Amino acid sequence: MTTLKSKLQDDLNAAIRGRDELRSSTLRLTLTAITKEEVAGKEKRELSDDEVQKVITREAKKRREAAEAFAQGGRAEQAERERAEGEVLAQYLPKQLSDEELDAIVAQAVEEARAAGAEGPRAMGAVMKIVSPKVAGQAEGGRVAAVVKKLLAG
Repeated sequence: MTTLKSKLQDDLNAAIRGRDELRSSTLRLTLTAITKEEVAGKEKRELSDDEVQKVITREAKKRREAAEAFAQGGRAEQAERERAEGEVLAQYLPKQLSDEELDAIVAQAVEEARAAGAEGPRAMGAVMKIVSPKVAGQAEGGRVAAVVKKLLAG
């Protein structure tokens, strides 16, 4: 078992013992998503820590989107629950980049792309190729794309 997955399992057991309903249900759902990912495809396999991280990221994103949907639908209690579950999952994810850090990384990538001959809005793909590996797991794709567009336009 990978170290991140075993940490999730240990934390789930601790949450169950401590009768922490929110934490235990969130971790249970996340471990189920990991197991589902492991058995998807032709044969069962063990996920690496990076793959487990991606599953946790996907689950956290689902919580954020659900919280927004509940908030827009006037269901504040469910929205708050989804946000709380997202905060539990955030503890297992790498620290997100601040706007300033992300701007600096993207600005450097834009310069690299321009040096390679990519100009204007068509340079988006080239810049994203440079930026994506640098910010993997530390910034959401939509947020990165928005910064890239802003810097390419400006």
